[in-house]
Formats: sequence, structure tokens, C-alpha cells
Amino acid sequence: MPAFITFGRVLFAVLFIVSGASKLLDLTATAQMTAKIVLPAALATYTSQLESLTGMPMPQMLAIAAGSLELICGLMIALNFGARFFAILLILFVAGTTFYFHDFWNQTGADSRNNMVHALKNLSLIGALFMIAGYGRITRPAEPAYDV
Repeated sequence: MPAFITFGRVLFAVLFIVSGASKLLDLTATAQMTAKIVLPAALATYTSQLESLTGMPMPQMLAIAAGSLELICGLMIALNFGARFFAILLILFVAGTTFYFHDFWNQTGADSRNNMVHALKNLSLIGALFMIAGYGRITRPAEPAYDV
């Protein structure tokens, strides 16, 4: 059974690894999507300092952060290194993504139905991430290969 858990965890993590890598490989498109995010006005001084320090606009920095977060968390979950911590980070990330990008409650018609499906998919991903966070990395007692 531990082999099934390992295999499932690796297959699950592939989604975040591929998604993060594709965001990093197409920063322009990802930055256009993140331009939808409205940061609080209280952070304006800090965001302008970051923009002048890096020479990049905030949407591009958010795109790099999102892609890096997904890629690193996916790899760490696949390798079972700090799986609980990285699963919790992804829970927060997926919840925020669902709120900002799949707001079906503000839409009508086909867009509403499409985004509701995406929001429900993200809800199931959050459920799986909670299972990974709950299961974590525990040592199991040695079990015999077969009963005699």
C-alpha cells in the first residue's frame, strides 16, 4: 500500500509541476492573467519599491512567484520532502486562485458554469492537498510481504 500512496502523490504533483513550468515558460501570458489581481492600496508603497528595485511590473513579478510556487511545491510533494508544509502553501494558493480567477458568483450563463466547474475542480484539489497535509511523512511499522 505505501507504493500506491507514493505513486498517487507523484501523479498528483505532476499537475502543479507542469502548471508552474508552463507559467514560467510563458511569462507574458501569465502576467496578463495576473494583471486582474488588485492589491490593497496599503501595499502601494511596497509594490512601487519592488517594481523600481527589480525593473519589472507587479504582474510579471506575480507571474514569476505563482509559477515558482507551483513548481517548487509540486516537486517537494512528489519527492515527499516537507510535503505537509508545501501542501498547506498550495492550499492557500489554490484557494486564492479560485477566488480571483474562477468567480462564478459574479458571472452569468456559460462563463458561470465553466468557472463553477473550475472552482469545484480546485475544491477537490484542496481536498487532496488536505489529505497530503494530514498524512504527511510518517514512518510506518514494517509489514510482512505476505502472510503465512
